[in-house]
Amino acid sequence: MTDIKSLDLNLLKALDALLETRSVTRAADKLGLTQPAVSGMLTRLRDALNDPLFIRTQRGILPTPRAESLATPLRMALGEIQKLLVAETFDPARATMTITMAATDYAQKAILLPLMTALRTEAPGIRVAVRPVDLPQLSHQMEGGIVDLALITPEMAQDTMRSRKLFDENYVCVLRHDHPASKEKLDIDRLCTLEHGIMSHDGSRFWGATDEALARQGRSRRVVVSVPSFMVLIDLVRYSDIMALLPERLVEGCTDLYVCEPPFEVSGFTKILAWHERLQQDPAHSWIRERLAGLVAPRTGCRHSSTDLQSH
Repeated sequence: MTDIKSLDLNLLKALDALLETRSVTRAADKLGLTQPAVSGMLTRLRDALNDPLFIRTQRGILPTPRAESLATPLRMALGEIQKLLVAETFDPARATMTITMAATDYAQKAILLPLMTALRTEAPGIRVAVRPVDLPQLSHQMEGGIVDLALITPEMAQDTMRSRKLFDENYVCVLRHDHPASKEKLDIDRLCTLEHGIMSHDGSRFWGATDEALARQGRSRRVVVSVPSFMVLIDLVRYSDIMALLPERLVEGCTDLYVCEPPFEVSGFTKILAWHERLQQDPAHSWIRERLAGLVAPRTGCRHSSTDLQSH
């Protein structure tokens, strides 16, 4: 019995051409080879399959029953091999797959929400599984296929990851819409007299980008609560006298909140999309990356901001 390990797959292409043309000459033309080369391949095929395969006649060559039995499965096998060599096309409307993303609650609101809205219309068969960002394990999770995409900051990305910048984010001052301070100009003096809330990933920090900006001016504020979720912080602002400096994209469209520019410069942060090199050429993942980036494109005139890992 012939072992596939020792069989030249070019011989199978030659056999297919011989079965189709029933002529060594025409098979050679089809394959772009010389007639002696195809005759030599036929000899090797006979030895490999232990069958004459073709009998010479006045009109060409006639396949043996063994050769005829190979015609259909051979054509199908060569077709499947050809598919492996052709770049896969991706049809989002017909795709069925699950994408796993690592994202903070900020990224879930600002980035995943518009993505999911688009997917339900354009690619309803794509599911998205969201996990928290486990920075120490993220690189291993991507390498092992546990996480496909990560919405992080540039400082979180490692050398094993591919990435693209999504946008720069700014901080804005946020109070409930009927807060007493919302009726007047919120200058730095008034801001420092108010009670503040802050988001930190483990809820233990009471210092962030705003405090650094204030310290540069010799000022400070009173942070009375630290929570590990921007969504919780927004509700605290909404239902109390606490104010917060929050990423601008989180409070867009919140008509029950008072939003204004900070009365001093506060460093924002940059969001990037990261993935492992193994997914770089995958058509489905390429489409999702492009679609996501288009949905959260930077705004015209958005001011440049730097990254503060403790505040997002």
